[in-house]
Amino acid sequence: MIKLSDLQKFASEALFPKSFTCDICGIETFDSNLCPDCLKTVTFNNGTTCPVCGRKTFSPEICLECKAEAPRFKKAVSALVYDGGGAALISIFKNGCGYLKEYFADLITEKADNIANADCIVYIPMTKKAERRRGYNQAELLAKSISKRLNIPVLKNGLIKTTETAAQKSLAKKERASNLADCFKVDKPEKIKDNTVLLVDDVLTTGATADAACKKLLHAGAKCVYFAAVASVEYKLINKKEQKPNR
Repeated sequence: MIKLSDLQKFASEALFPKSFTCDICGIETFDSNLCPDCLKTVTFNNGTTCPVCGRKTFSPEICLECKAEAPRFKKAVSALVYDGGGAALISIFKNGCGYLKEYFADLITEKADNIANADCIVYIPMTKKAERRRGYNQAELLAKSISKRLNIPVLKNGLIKTTETAAQKSLAKKERASNLADCFKVDKPEKIKDNTVLLVDDVLTTGATADAACKKLLHAGAKCVYFAAVASVEYKLINKKEQKPNR
């Protein structure tokens, strides 16, 4: 049964194209995805970044996180900092506003020359149950939009998520890695073997999800894996969020 809220949303999108309204607050803009006030709340990841994980840093050097434990991906890029308006946009994208895939794909492909040419694009999967609950996989939508811009094919179900996992945002870094252990599977390794893969997701936080997915792709024979996300947590915030108050 179609919900009234869904019909209202459809009617609203038909009458007011998204290019005419701010993607955060909804007021008329006509020539931009964000109104001037909401634009101030979004930090674009265009300054100094870690050359490996792509997170915002104070200097263009490899961050201490990557030095301590090198990611399995060769290089990552992200368009926004996952904070303030950037985090709000991701939440909106995940909760019914899949149209943001086009805006996000534009932002990511602006950084495309920072990623080596890939043979295929793979996206972070959801379980079928989780995808039915949300209505779509936002990472898949994003991958398809990036594919059109870069002319790189998307490998449908390149990765499969075999088990439900606890919400990552509620877990510390070590717990996140354990939570994702063996939840991903490469269904057709022959399509991965000897290929350079561009892995796509909406957010890079601690990197546990990307690392677990890269592990499976590399074990399946991928030549190397590059990673692209809409947003990433600023480097200085990673360890800060791991700290828990003394009690």
